[in-house]
Amino acid sequence: MVLFNEILPLQSYLSKYKGSSKIGFVPTMGALHRGHLSLIERAKKENDLVVASIFVNPTQFDKAEDLLKYPKTLDSDKQLLDSVGCDAIFAPSVQEMYPENVVSEKFNFAGLDAVMEGKFRIGHFDGVGTVVKRLFEIVKPDNAYFGEKDYQQLTIVKKMVEIEKIPVNIIGCRISREPDGLAMSSRNKRLTEAQRLEAPLIYKSLQKAKAMFADNDIAKIKVMVTNIFSGNELLTLEYFEIADATTLLPADKKADGKKYRGFIAVFADTVRLIDNIALN
Repeated sequence: MVLFNEILPLQSYLSKYKGSSKIGFVPTMGALHRGHLSLIERAKKENDLVVASIFVNPTQFDKAEDLLKYPKTLDSDKQLLDSVGCDAIFAPSVQEMYPENVVSEKFNFAGLDAVMEGKFRIGHFDGVGTVVKRLFEIVKPDNAYFGEKDYQQLTIVKKMVEIEKIPVNIIGCRISREPDGLAMSSRNKRLTEAQRLEAPLIYKSLQKAKAMFADNDIAKIKVMVTNIFSGNELLTLEYFEIADATTLLPADKKADGKKYRGFIAVFADTVRLIDNIALN
């Protein structure tokens, strides 16, 4: 496994494989866990060479304190990536990625960014689009892998690739969960012991929503989820939304032939956790 901190040496390395080998790419912000490694493992099966990036992107944090608190664990991340056969790591500095100004490009995501996460984190998806576009331009992968835990992000990255006409295949991978159901996340490390014990309630609420979906209207399901968190001393519901799985538009009524997902965001004190589930 080879580590690169600069763009030109990475591109020189990758140029030896262009045209003759299929390159898979897994962009991350580090603080890796089993979920990230599952993306690498899938990429290894489907490509000849796999590159992972580790870059804590400042343009997608709407709160400066979240950027400061985001864990940076490069040494352990390198060991984990090596253990699953990652071929190359790209771990650039902010200056290397943004040599002029650390600002987000503005995108027209056709409304995909105006709901749920975008509604509560203004400008977040412009930041995501900016860094992912930049990474794709640098690595020029054939396939790129993203987890479905950030389903809205996955959908928006697909839209950005379509808008910008970037020749890369975006592959969504199922959510990796702890044995108690909590979606794996780098933020889980910031939970207190008590919060960690309570956090599986997030996935349990989604499972209940899924069980109710066929025989109940959307309003009743949303009330049910709201009531689960009402009065909980450790977890605060920011939002629960049922949305069209393709357009991400929130739904008030179910329509035949459409696929729906439940999306949730919950605070454990200052730690924000998200999850989602296919409802039908």
